[in-house]
Amino acid sequence: MAFRHLLGLQELPKEDIQNILKLAVTFKDLILKPVKKVPTLKGKTVANFFFEPSTRTKTSFEIAAKRLSADVLNLSISTSSVVKGETLLDTLKTIEAMQVDIVVIRHSVSGVPFMLSQKIKSVVVNAGDGMHEHPTQGLLDLFTIMDKKGKIEGQTVALVGDIAHSRVARSNIFGLIKMGAKVRVVGPATLIPRDVQKMGVEVFTDLESGLKGVDVINILRMQLERQKKYLFPTIREYAMLFGVNSKKLKWAKPDCLVIHPGPMNRGIEVSPNVADGPQSAIEEQVTNGVAVRMAVLYLMGGGKANEVTD
Repeated sequence: MAFRHLLGLQELPKEDIQNILKLAVTFKDLILKPVKKVPTLKGKTVANFFFEPSTRTKTSFEIAAKRLSADVLNLSISTSSVVKGETLLDTLKTIEAMQVDIVVIRHSVSGVPFMLSQKIKSVVVNAGDGMHEHPTQGLLDLFTIMDKKGKIEGQTVALVGDIAHSRVARSNIFGLIKMGAKVRVVGPATLIPRDVQKMGVEVFTDLESGLKGVDVINILRMQLERQKKYLFPTIREYAMLFGVNSKKLKWAKPDCLVIHPGPMNRGIEVSPNVADGPQSAIEEQVTNGVAVRMAVLYLMGGGKANEVTD
């Protein structure tokens, strides 16, 4: 890996992304077998430190670490010394003094993983920071596209929804463009970042135009907790104009793949018949997330791709 820490896909070279995705194929094959463990990180300790609610990402990192035979420390913020006034840095330095090798951190403030990477000796893996990036979600979305479509290069991918507040959107844009995909962002004008075209994407504020001819739709959750005020009249109107249902799905290519980072707001950004339909890989993304995070932890823990055995 070109970098010691995984802080985002903006800085990650294409070759490293390719190595992670290739290694994830091996780990996915492994976790689908009856015996799902390998001793590749035996003796290493991974600490999961989540300052925001999480089900999929936190559980996925825990399972990934355990299947690599690492020791896992899950830190609860509500029962840690942070609630007593201890600073984040002091807490992490205390954990580091316990010889933790990898710190997986999610925080509501953009840049916290980068700051920690400059202050502690442990390897830092960003599990989502503010509205900045969510690199492992971006990687698992790339992996799902590669797995289901056979390749990423040349695919046209539409990111639909709250682009402005989505760290997933940013990681997807950086990763997809590096891997040769064409990227569209689709949503209300109030939820599209200013000058987002400079990132190399096409912008659409009409869903039909945005979905026409696309190979993949990545439906993003409304980030209501990050919006200081409603940027569209009502949830109902948003669902009517930008919610993806079976009728609107027909605007895309007939074999269009549907993915979603979760958690889903059924009936708002996606209808149940699309989420559970034959073109959806949403459930499979969860499995892919474990495989991708195994690959990330393995490489961040000092492993080499050509040394993996099952």
